[in-house]
Amino acid sequence: MGEGFQFIDIILFAMIAAFLILRLRSVLGRHKDSGDPLQRNQHDPFASDQNNETGDNIISLPDHGPIETVEKEPETEKKPETPLDIGLAQIKAASTDFDSKEFLVGARTAFEMIIQTFAEGDTDLLNALLSNEVYNNFLQAIRAREAENQTLENSLVRIVNTEMLEAYMEGSQANVTVKIISEQVNVTRDAEGEVVDGDADHISEVTDIWTFARDTKSRDPNWQLVATRSLD
Repeated sequence: MGEGFQFIDIILFAMIAAFLILRLRSVLGRHKDSGDPLQRNQHDPFASDQNNETGDNIISLPDHGPIETVEKEPETEKKPETPLDIGLAQIKAASTDFDSKEFLVGARTAFEMIIQTFAEGDTDLLNALLSNEVYNNFLQAIRAREAENQTLENSLVRIVNTEMLEAYMEGSQANVTVKIISEQVNVTRDAEGEVVDGDADHISEVTDIWTFARDTKSRDPNWQLVATRSLD
């Protein structure tokens, strides 16, 4: 009897062990081959999660803050060229040493010399500074004054402003017209010294419009006064 019970116990234990082994194998096999999404996601960060509620593939990108956009500044529109600009460019093309600023300085100097020389009646110097036509006009005024035994006293107080009005080419001749605003004291006296015109105590503002010209093909760099007029 005792040996029979021992045999039964051995068979029972063997059956229990076999059952446990089969159970353990089935469990291990399911974890290995089940394709658990959590297990796969640990190795592949871009793997899709089959249990995700939305079912979307979401890739998180680093946040670098708002993207700044650089606005392109609008291009400044080129101002249309004026007739004066075109004329100056033509003169520059014909005479490469022409400079607008230097020309205005020369025009101021010529203006001072001419009005002073005209007051003094120095016809030789005027002849070098003026064209033939303008020189003849100045000469007639000087001769008329001398015939009346009159003298002209001119005091240039200051030149207020000089401004180019126009520039153009006539063949090889360059022409530039300048407006000159000045303050002057002009007095004409007779042979006895009495004032016949003007006021010695009054400063007048005078606006002259003078045109200077030179032949760009000539070696002579000097400009001559070729036309004069005043504002009415």
